[in-house]
Amino acid sequence: MNPSLPHIYLARHGETAWSASGQHTSVTDLPLTERGERSAALLVGRLAGVRFDLVLCSPLLRARRTCQLAGFSDRAEIEPRLAEWNYGQYEGLTTPEIQGQRPDWELFRDGCPAGESIVQVAQRAEGVIQRLRSAGGNGLVFSSGHILRVLAARWLGLDAACGRLLFLSTASLSILGYDHNLSEPIVHLWNDARPANV
Repeated sequence: MNPSLPHIYLARHGETAWSASGQHTSVTDLPLTERGERSAALLVGRLAGVRFDLVLCSPLLRARRTCQLAGFSDRAEIEPRLAEWNYGQYEGLTTPEIQGQRPDWELFRDGCPAGESIVQVAQRAEGVIQRLRSAGGNGLVFSSGHILRVLAARWLGLDAACGRLLFLSTASLSILGYDHNLSEPIVHLWNDARPANV
């Protein structure tokens, strides 16, 4: 990585009961599981030594607790636009359950009834990106899987729906940045969830 250019670290929250079961979780404010707490705490060592000019966190409990366990709660600013994709009527349902009602459903194409569309989520992600870029230095973001996938796609200048190609594990760390200059956004690291067994 070019140390003279900013890097944006993305930390997905630790495991919750619903992330473990595959249930869509947006506004349901679940705590981390014991495993989620342990894996979130491991972020301390993985982020050690990195200087951050801006630390942003979703308002949801799972992200705030991950931020706290990683050692950044005293510096983090709550950013409402980092809340997870609102799943509306699909809240708490798994993808197979949704597709049992609507076989051709795909989140990044169809959005959620009484929830958000991909356009709405992309607008929120773009607002966060503008804030991170205007800070001018390294940034750290704690949030949830789908909003972070959309944020990464838009960072790269791709259609927000390309986020469907970017899987994220719980308590994973990813790094966005630039190649040669600020006009060349890239992904430096994606979905680093080691150590795998906690």
